[in-house]
Amino acid sequence: MFSLSQVVERLSKIGEQIRFLTTSAIFYRTAVPKLSPRDVDHILRTYEHSQDFYEGSVKSYDSNQLPSNYPMEDSRSEASSLFTSGHLFGVFDGHAGPACAQVIAKRLMRYIGVSLVPPDLLKRQLEGGAESYSFLKCHNDKVDFVAEIQGIYEKSFSKYARHLCSHPTNSNIQELLENAFMRLDNDISNEALQSPSLRTMSVAMSGSVACVAHINGSNLHIASTGDCGAVLGSVTDTGQLMTTLLTNAHNSENVGECKRIVSEHPLSEKDTVIRGERLLGQLAPLRAFGDFRYKWPVDILQNFAVPQYGEHVIAQNYFTPPYLTAYPEVTHHILTPRDRFLIIASDGLWDVISPMQATQLVGEHMSGKAFLKPMELPKRDVTLGEVEEMLANRKLGQKNKPQDQNAATHLIRHALGGSDYGLEHSKIAHLLSLPQDVVRLFRDDITVTVVFFDHEYMAHST
Repeated sequence: MFSLSQVVERLSKIGEQIRFLTTSAIFYRTAVPKLSPRDVDHILRTYEHSQDFYEGSVKSYDSNQLPSNYPMEDSRSEASSLFTSGHLFGVFDGHAGPACAQVIAKRLMRYIGVSLVPPDLLKRQLEGGAESYSFLKCHNDKVDFVAEIQGIYEKSFSKYARHLCSHPTNSNIQELLENAFMRLDNDISNEALQSPSLRTMSVAMSGSVACVAHINGSNLHIASTGDCGAVLGSVTDTGQLMTTLLTNAHNSENVGECKRIVSEHPLSEKDTVIRGERLLGQLAPLRAFGDFRYKWPVDILQNFAVPQYGEHVIAQNYFTPPYLTAYPEVTHHILTPRDRFLIIASDGLWDVISPMQATQLVGEHMSGKAFLKPMELPKRDVTLGEVEEMLANRKLGQKNKPQDQNAATHLIRHALGGSDYGLEHSKIAHLLSLPQDVVRLFRDDITVTVVFFDHEYMAHST
């Protein structure tokens, strides 16, 4: 037997499915603009970016985004440390608006970057008046905060930098990443409460999941909060591609995560903490930045959120907050010459392509892309057999010649138009022609970053 609330939930889901199918049928009967292959290429390549590096374990990266929401709720950022040989790559998937994801994408890298600076060096930098220094070289960053909010953020960052300086620790990278995540989330809360405005509150009340990779030499750390995903592509002894999933999605499909959240609240709430596969029946990710409507005490919500957003901002059965955390799950992997690339993406990609499919696609893209360039011999002595193998691989790559130079674009193209018979232009063109009020029913924002490792460097550094 089902309770009345369960019956209502089931009827609600059935109603959503009927509305979806009805909308789909109406849309398919409606003529839509036909996009040419050139039109499709233009749309898919609008946000793509590639960056090469010339030393260290990271050889290059490709990134791209395809919006579904307008404005797009996904964000991404990449940076290199100015005081170490490390690189940072992040993908951020926002919800309830783009504000939190946009802010996290720009600020989190700085919080991690300053954490990596040795305390003595950091102290000298701060004594020289470098509170606003980023400690990073950012790539493909074309957006700045408005002056009104920039000052608030700089004040918070300066406090964190000085805290690190006055409280030196021997923390490992995992702890540094955890502390940076939690400190930024806490700062977002304090900024909204101490400097309440439309901007600070919109960041605090919207939310974002995050997946950040820190790569320094052979050390790869992945810090994940929410349901973005990171996948490692490697080769086996026989040259076959191998897929390693480096993240766990923090959602209702993760049994351990559900048990963790339920255990943090009284037994009387075991049926309401996660209901309808969502936190308090509302939020899909079970960890996230922002979303302070699931973190603040009731009195703070009444004083700060209700006047602006209404009584509905307080969820049903909201008795023992916080119900949500930004605390990341950190994975450490030692890179070897067998590791070839890392894929980080929002769930807009993983909803339609499996980690194994993504790995295979990037592997094929690498093979095909190599054919497009002049053959280059390694910077070492090579045998005739090795040269013959390189020539054979180039011949193999000819049939896999990709449409896109950018591997992230290659993945997005296949996410939209892939089939058992290859890419279907009509399928891609259709999905890219969907009107604004319908597109979200068919696909989510997609953000992808593919990081390529220099296995020659790795082979000589181990």
